[in-house]
Amino acid sequence: MIRFRRAKAEDIDHPPSRLVTILDPTATSSEAYRTLRTNLLYSFVDNPPKVIMITSAGQQEGKSTTCANLGVVLAQADMSTLIVDCDLRKPTVHKIFELRNLHGVTDVLAGQRDLEEACQEVQPGLKALSVGPIPPNPAELLGSKRFANLMVEMRQEFDYVLVDASPVGLVSDPAIVASQCDGVLLVLDAQHTRKGAFRQAMRSLEGVGANMLGIVVNNAAISKGTYYSYGEYKYGQQ
Repeated sequence: MIRFRRAKAEDIDHPPSRLVTILDPTATSSEAYRTLRTNLLYSFVDNPPKVIMITSAGQQEGKSTTCANLGVVLAQADMSTLIVDCDLRKPTVHKIFELRNLHGVTDVLAGQRDLEEACQEVQPGLKALSVGPIPPNPAELLGSKRFANLMVEMRQEFDYVLVDASPVGLVSDPAIVASQCDGVLLVLDAQHTRKGAFRQAMRSLEGVGANMLGIVVNNAAISKGTYYSYGEYKYGQQ
């Protein structure tokens, strides 16, 4: 059984600003994340996805913030959860949780650290594995046997593993990572994602046989006549 470094009390008491599920649990956005959690837990009863990649069609669409808040609500439901930053080109997870990015995925893949040493506890039941040093060859690392073995190890240790991947429309990395995951959530921004970019992202993911679990739409205006008539979903930006 792996033992992880514990988060400092002050980090848990004063969460970073993008973690709306902690800062404002009654907000419309927080309820939307809990609805997403419910869909994942109960919509796939016969074959529930355990390792989920979260990506977007382009930059600044909120994929990393979505990944972080989904991880929080899964942990709040007593699911041991790990968030893995596999955006080896522009990592964000450590910034959201205000962690030091000294060691992470690249150290584990290089054999310099093991999973126990590299992971950090950020909330009760929630751990994060940052990228660590930025590598010169992200695609090669993600396509390596060592990465496949790391995914197996994480799957065995946690109820859920959320993988924050690079945007689909920019590099090949997400397509490589998707082959190691049970399913993919594609994050879009209702105000900025172009239809062409969305279609291209879907084609890229379907081309590698990715199991599309669903689409998360950020920044979508809510009708005043609906139950969630409190404003707009604004989960934040990557």
